[in-house]
Amino acid sequence: MENTNSVKLPTHVKQAQSKGERLNFFQLMAEDIRTALERDPAARSSFEVFTVYAGVHALWAHRISHWLWQHKLTWLARVNAQIARFFTGIEIHPGAVIGRRLFIDHGMGVVIGETAEIADDVTLYHGVTLGGVSLEKVKRHPTVEHGVVIGAGAKVLGNITIGSCSRIGANAVVVKSVPAQSVVVGVPGQIIKRVHEVHEDTPDLRHADLPDAISRYLQSINARMSSLEAKLDVHPETKAVMQQEADGTWEIDWDGDYVI
Repeated sequence: MENTNSVKLPTHVKQAQSKGERLNFFQLMAEDIRTALERDPAARSSFEVFTVYAGVHALWAHRISHWLWQHKLTWLARVNAQIARFFTGIEIHPGAVIGRRLFIDHGMGVVIGETAEIADDVTLYHGVTLGGVSLEKVKRHPTVEHGVVIGAGAKVLGNITIGSCSRIGANAVVVKSVPAQSVVVGVPGQIIKRVHEVHEDTPDLRHADLPDAISRYLQSINARMSSLEAKLDVHPETKAVMQQEADGTWEIDWDGDYVI
């Protein structure tokens, strides 16, 4: 899959694309190792990535499985995928279409379904599921466009599209398509569009920087209510049962005095 977006890319990627270069298996392996070194600060050397990075090993095994799948050797493809699953804890169906520079960080518990499509420069963390919601033999798994980051434990379900350069928060459950340049949080996933587009050399890995849309909406309602009460000179006799403090914690005034 070619990256057609205007997002800036690393120099070696630009050079490869400008030449229309089609990498062979071993060149892709080298690119995968570079990708892991770029996106994981814990990676100390190419040798370390080559020998102990399960996400990289699962991707290499998938390329073999996918080749077998395309050549109608479906049973062998599934066997190879199951062997990779046993050793890496990552399950990728041989039919899944995966672009270049996918990085699966940690990886344990990642599941990628048969009709899933993943573009270039995507990052997945452990526990991510790209799952289906249909028994029909049709496109039933997500399409993930380039530059997307999906946080740990997130579930992306159904034949939906995650737009380029979007960020899915940890443990979010996404069941509808997400526009490009968005952030998704919560269950079910609440889609929040960015005001400013992301233009970076590497994917946006700040997957812990997530807006609390519901909390901010409640704060907005409370502020408007307070303004309205002040204009009407209405002063409630009782304190609000639930309110959010400045540090982000909620104070709940029922069944005792406690803070969560």
